[in-house]
Amino acid sequence: MIEDDEWATNDAEESELYEHFRIVVDKGQSLLRIDKFLINRLENTSRNRIQNAAETGTILVNGKDVKSSYRVKPGDIISLVLAHPPRDTEVYPEDLPINIIHEDDDVIIVNKAAGMVVHPGYNNYTGTLVNALAFHFQHLPDMPGNVARPGLVHRIDKDTTGLLLISKHETAMTLLAKQFFDHTVERQYYALVWGDLEEDGKITGYIGRSVRDRKIMDMFTDPEKGKWSVTHYKVLRRFQYVTLIACTLETGRTHQIRAHFKSIAHPLFGDPSYGGDKIIKGPVFSNYRSFVENCFKLMPSQALHARTLGFIHPRTRNKVSFESDVPENFRLLIEKWDGYMKNLIDTGDTSADNGNATTDSSLIND
Repeated sequence: MIEDDEWATNDAEESELYEHFRIVVDKGQSLLRIDKFLINRLENTSRNRIQNAAETGTILVNGKDVKSSYRVKPGDIISLVLAHPPRDTEVYPEDLPINIIHEDDDVIIVNKAAGMVVHPGYNNYTGTLVNALAFHFQHLPDMPGNVARPGLVHRIDKDTTGLLLISKHETAMTLLAKQFFDHTVERQYYALVWGDLEEDGKITGYIGRSVRDRKIMDMFTDPEKGKWSVTHYKVLRRFQYVTLIACTLETGRTHQIRAHFKSIAHPLFGDPSYGGDKIIKGPVFSNYRSFVENCFKLMPSQALHARTLGFIHPRTRNKVSFESDVPENFRLLIEKWDGYMKNLIDTGDTSADNGNATTDSSLIND
């Protein structure tokens, strides 16, 4: 468990040390040097920086400073303190372009582009959607404990595109947050996954931080290691080596769709964090390899789009729904796979005909 940017309890007049991170080592953690352990846990942190912190006595384990050679054990409480305070939590307005598809007195619906981080965080203090919202809208409400995320009641990953719901005042935020907590918000995503998924299905399990790489999520059978998660999926189009699916979230955990499909050996196409940026299915021929590499250039990260969003409006109490077409590169990616499969069939490779490779473009943008 890791908590970012937590203030230390030191008296400011006696010490200028501040606690930036507090980590409780997981029960299943094997013995590992603390410098290697912290590199895996902390984003954008070099081994040299960790070792320097250890040499100056600013890495504490169970309240005592340790050297970089110290081996962490399950249950250790690690604190990293530095000689400067954590970043401030003020959100600085920035005139950044955002695509607003709906706005009323209570909510805003944004169609987020790939590459935009949703809210400020470590190494991403500017250029986020929240910075843009602070420029375009005044006095958006904060969730308790999240003072740097005005208006947000949920989020999507940096390179995931699609719909985000923003609240414009505290009453709307409270009512919307309750719907997310109760899992009554309807969300459907389009994703392209590796492999030939033959049937619709459901993925369940406990999802939590990976013990090998804290930047990604993993699936567990032990409920103490994660939170319960459910994803329903429907097959839309099959291209023998990849499958276009629609995912409906019953729960909304960090990286849920990405981790779920990695767990069943069907990672999202192009996903660099979950193994989808390599050729997983298909022949060894050079022309196929060139084709897939061109697809990776077109879709340099995960092929995942938040397509629909449905909720009870906080003022009218009526059900409202919004839709967003997949972005241009996603649409072109599907067209490329469609063309590739047609070419295989036209050249007599009947193994490519799985009986479901429809050309109905309405399955992409309808």
